[in-house]
Amino acid sequence: MKKFIAVVAIVFVLAGFGLGKFNFEGASTASNASDSVKNMVGNVTNGIQQAVSGINSALPDRGPSPATSSNLASLSYRSGSSVVITVNNNQSTLNPADWKGNKVIYSNLDSLNRTSQPNTGYLEERNLAGDTLRVRQIVKPSGWHQKFSNGEAILNRGHLIAYSLSKGIAYTGQYNPDLQSGDQNNPKNLFTQTAFSNQEIQTIYESKVREALKQGKKVIYQAQAIFNGNDLMAKGVQLQAVSTDRSLNFNVFIFNVQPGFQFNYANGTSRVDRSMTVPKADAPHANN
Repeated sequence: MKKFIAVVAIVFVLAGFGLGKFNFEGASTASNASDSVKNMVGNVTNGIQQAVSGINSALPDRGPSPATSSNLASLSYRSGSSVVITVNNNQSTLNPADWKGNKVIYSNLDSLNRTSQPNTGYLEERNLAGDTLRVRQIVKPSGWHQKFSNGEAILNRGHLIAYSLSKGIAYTGQYNPDLQSGDQNNPKNLFTQTAFSNQEIQTIYESKVREALKQGKKVIYQAQAIFNGNDLMAKGVQLQAVSTDRSLNFNVFIFNVQPGFQFNYANGTSRVDRSMTVPKADAPHANN
């Protein structure tokens, strides 16, 4: 940056010198003088642009900008790259001091029937649920177009707040000790998610939350399906969590992709693409 300022300063000094030397009296008309000044300004502008171009080309390539919550919807997955990227340097933006009572805040569906706003759980050990009370899911989230590959579904009804983390939580989000099951068919908590994203990747982070709860920690956990514009299928899901003692702390974005398939996120339809590869990369470190 210092080099840039120095070069621009030199350009303007030279420009000023040139303008100072310009003989306005030698111009035959005011119009000629005006044209000459315009040419001089144009030369100065070109000099600045060339200087900036030279400096930019000399600077090292810093790669893409770090992921932030505001730019996730514009990201596109490249075949073979990591399916998980960290957000905010993998640090949660949630405030541990906000944990006041056991509940889940479920956001309302938007005008396109999407779970486009975050759901936030204030969780403790009593919210851990087993699989014995699971029931068949019947909700069809926005962008739902199921397809099978080798007899296996490529789509899941992905829970934002996992079934295994929501025992006793009613549809209202309040804790009810009479409810033995976790959240299951709540439309405010389900989005169209690929089987790979759900079963291979998101479960890694849900397991981290479960482990913290098993240790008696209190955790704020937030999940948000990220949609681009009016797309009906999410580009991915942002997950972040922090325990009240800050021993658990992560903030990641998981691309909503499936090996061997390409998706039209505008409507959720898909087509076979054997060139689409999605590695099972290790999850980024989740603690401070």
